[in-house]
Amino acid sequence: MADATKTRIFAVANQKGGVGKTTTTTSLGAALAEKGKRVLVVDLDPQGNATTGLGVDGRQFERSVYDVLLNDVPMVDIVEPTGFNNLFVAPATLDLAGVEQELTSVISRELRLKRALASVEGDFDYVFIDCPPSLGLITINAFAAATDILVPVQTEFYALEGLTQLQRIVDLVQKNLNPTLRITKVVLTMYDSRNTLSTDVAKEVQRHFENELCKTVIPRTVRLAEAPSFGQPITVFDPSSKGAKAYRNLAEEILNG
Repeated sequence: MADATKTRIFAVANQKGGVGKTTTTTSLGAALAEKGKRVLVVDLDPQGNATTGLGVDGRQFERSVYDVLLNDVPMVDIVEPTGFNNLFVAPATLDLAGVEQELTSVISRELRLKRALASVEGDFDYVFIDCPPSLGLITINAFAAATDILVPVQTEFYALEGLTQLQRIVDLVQKNLNPTLRITKVVLTMYDSRNTLSTDVAKEVQRHFENELCKTVIPRTVRLAEAPSFGQPITVFDPSSKGAKAYRNLAEEILNG
């Protein structure tokens, strides 16, 4: 078992959709699991793409993250093995879509996930929380629980749009709920080196996040896009592909702090 003090909890967040959040959550989690780390993926997106992307059918569960947030069901009761060594998932179901409204009247509603994760603290080396593409109460729960925020940024026009808003929410959560919270990793995704826009955006992101920007860039590849429909992370689906290599390199960066 992992040392309880060393569980790192990454909220993978960006309120823009389609930037590679879920792919990064599952692929990075799988790459770290491959290196012998015990990893839990917490699927906080009502679409449940991280759940299905790891080969788990969210429809077959009576209980999910929804019950953890709303009904005080212990996290350990919903965690499922994925079929890949060292890799586990706390599944999402469609019920999550209504949880924001249902949580509004609940006491300490921003801290529900933090409390739930505290109960499995020593069981995992890394927890990756796949946040929905919004900055509502679900994402605030993720930020309140996290030790780190990892922001995938797609190398396209307007890439940085919205990141000031994200930073503002991070600052608020830091002041009120989680004093040590900060954006520690920014990852460029869907990078195409032949495209001058990709290169320009990379420079712009570097200017804004000089210390947080990861050296590894995630390429735009067909194999990365295909993997989730087979219920496999890229490291299993096509272990020698560019995408798999990139996420293994990113895992090394995470391991090396």
